[in-house]
Amino acid sequence: MMQRIGHRYRDSETGQTLDVWFPQTGRRARGCLAEKVGLITADDVELPLPEYDQPPASTEDAWLRLHLLSECQAKPNDINLEGLFGLLTNVAWTSAGPVLPERVEALREALAQHHATVQVSSIDKFPRMTDYVVPPGVRIADAERVRLGAHLAPGTTVMHEGFVNFNAGTLGPSMVEGRITAGVVVGAHSDIGAGASIMGTLSGGGKNRTRIGERCLLGANAGTGISLGDECIVEAGLYLTAGTKVTMPDGSVVAARALSGEPGWLYRRNSRSGAVEAIRTGADRWGGLNAALHTP
Repeated sequence: MMQRIGHRYRDSETGQTLDVWFPQTGRRARGCLAEKVGLITADDVELPLPEYDQPPASTEDAWLRLHLLSECQAKPNDINLEGLFGLLTNVAWTSAGPVLPERVEALREALAQHHATVQVSSIDKFPRMTDYVVPPGVRIADAERVRLGAHLAPGTTVMHEGFVNFNAGTLGPSMVEGRITAGVVVGAHSDIGAGASIMGTLSGGGKNRTRIGERCLLGANAGTGISLGDECIVEAGLYLTAGTKVTMPDGSVVAARALSGEPGWLYRRNSRSGAVEAIRTGADRWGGLNAALHTP
């Protein structure tokens, strides 16, 4: 069975695991000021590669799974993350290293004598992906907006307002200017427009996993709570929920959930009647991605 070796930081008082870094090269060279002043301790851990159908067994196992997703060794929803939140520690991610939130002031005091300032980028269970994994062939304009556990395929561009959560991401070259929430997968050559949003699985108890097909366009400030098949378009400003009543080309009316995952639909709102309509279309209706912007 293959093993991965990680470098772990733990709180020096409680022993709580704060993070584990699993370098792909196997060379575990890192250090931080929080460790130097004794607020956290460091050691190495060795873990077997997880069984994808089994939930994580420890905090260290949870961290390994997040790494595998961001390394594109596992695809979103293909690896069991049940119980992940309960295993991860809420951490203050600082410029001097990870510490428990209640230890930030102690860190400031310890570093004041060295004339070192402490910046806190976030207080969360998930750090920035790029502090642990830098996937090849991608562009990320604002690293704060991509969590560890995001899956970004080569050729993906995440612009400044784009956001990609853990256990979510792209399967091929894509433009991300909107939000890809947990559990959502975007197919190759699709464009998630500025301010667009895709309904995920974290809130409201939802279990349906929304998928965006290949060569799709989600217009600016649009959104969807249903899956889109290949070559679908949702016009700018239209949020398509599962219960949205959609007028079909033959005049019949169906709930949008009946069209979930079907390819080749353009969803638009009639500007005179206000009715949401579906008409047959294809990727040629919006022109596709600019290849020059998405070469891995």
